[in-house]
Amino acid sequence: MTTSVAPAIAFEGVGKAYAGRHAVDGLSLSITAGRITTLIGPSGCGKTTLLRMVNALVAPDAGRVLVGGQDVQSLDPVALRRRIGYVIQQIGLFPHLTVAQNVALVPSISGAPAAATHGRVQELLDLINLPPGDFAKRYPHELSGGQQQRVGIARALAADPDVVLMDEPFSALDPISRVQLQDEVTRLNRQLRKTFVIVTHDVDEALKISDQVAVLHGGRLAQWGTPAQLLAHPADAFVAGYLAGVRRGAAAWLAADLLDASAVATATAAAAGDVLVPHDLPLALLLTRLDAAGATGIAITGADGTVLGRLERAAVLGRLARLLAP
Repeated sequence: MTTSVAPAIAFEGVGKAYAGRHAVDGLSLSITAGRITTLIGPSGCGKTTLLRMVNALVAPDAGRVLVGGQDVQSLDPVALRRRIGYVIQQIGLFPHLTVAQNVALVPSISGAPAAATHGRVQELLDLINLPPGDFAKRYPHELSGGQQQRVGIARALAADPDVVLMDEPFSALDPISRVQLQDEVTRLNRQLRKTFVIVTHDVDEALKISDQVAVLHGGRLAQWGTPAQLLAHPADAFVAGYLAGVRRGAAAWLAADLLDASAVATATAAAAGDVLVPHDLPLALLLTRLDAAGATGIAITGADGTVLGRLERAAVLGRLARLLAP
C-alpha cells in the first residue's frame, strides 16, 4: 500500500482582498518539498501576498495555508517564523551587528546553546563561500551587495528550516552578482534539499533556477509546471505572451547541458530542406543552427553520416518538455 506525502506548503482556495480588490482570488496550489519553486507574474498579481501568507505575515480572508500539513493560522506566528527562513530584497542585515552576529540571530533568540550556534555560523559561512576567518567579524557596510545577500541567505538557513521564502532576493544586485547568487541558491538546494519559494519578476531567472514555476495572473493561478512544460505548452494566451520573450533561448539552455540531438530524434526519413546536424550536437546549438538556416526540419546524422531521424522545429519544445519533466 502506498501512502501519500503531504506537500511542504499547500494553498487551499486562499483569497485576500484589499479595498475591495482581490490580490489573491481562490487560489489552490501544492508545493513539493525539497524543490525550488518560483512565483512569477506581472506586478499586482499576488506573488508577494501569497508568499507572506506562508509565514503568517498576511492572513487570508478565505481558504487555508498549510505548512507541513498544519494550518498556519492555528500556529503561534513567532514560533512559525523562527522555523521558516526569510530573505528579502533589501537584505535587512543589522548594521551594528557583525556578519557572524547577523547569521546567529535566530538561533540565539531561540535559545540555542552558544557553542552550537557558533559552529552553525562557521558552517554556514563556509557553505556560502564567505570564509569565517575573513568575514565573520566584518560589518555589513564592509561587504558588497552580493556578499550581503549571501549573509542574508545564511541567516535564513541558520535555524535549519525546512522552508525558505525569498522575496525578489536578487533584483537589487548587479548582473554578475545576480548570476552568482542564482547559481548559489541552486547549489544550496542540491546540497540541502530545502523547500525554496522565490518571488521574482525576472522570467529568465525563474526558468533558470526553478524545479516548479507558478504563473500568477490577477490573483489566480494561470499555470503551474516545470520550466520545460511552461515553455512548450503555455496554458493560454496570457502565459504564452508572458513567456514569449524567453521561450526560444530558455528552451535551448534548459537542455544544453543534459541532452544532445540524438535524444530528440524520431525514426523518420529526412525531408527536402532539412538541416543536417550531427547526433552529438548540443540542443542549444541545434536550435541555433535551425534558426540560422531558416529551416523547419532537422535531420540528425550518426557518426557515419547516416540519418538517424528527423524532427520538425514546431515539435522541439514539446519533445523537450517530455524529456525534461520530472
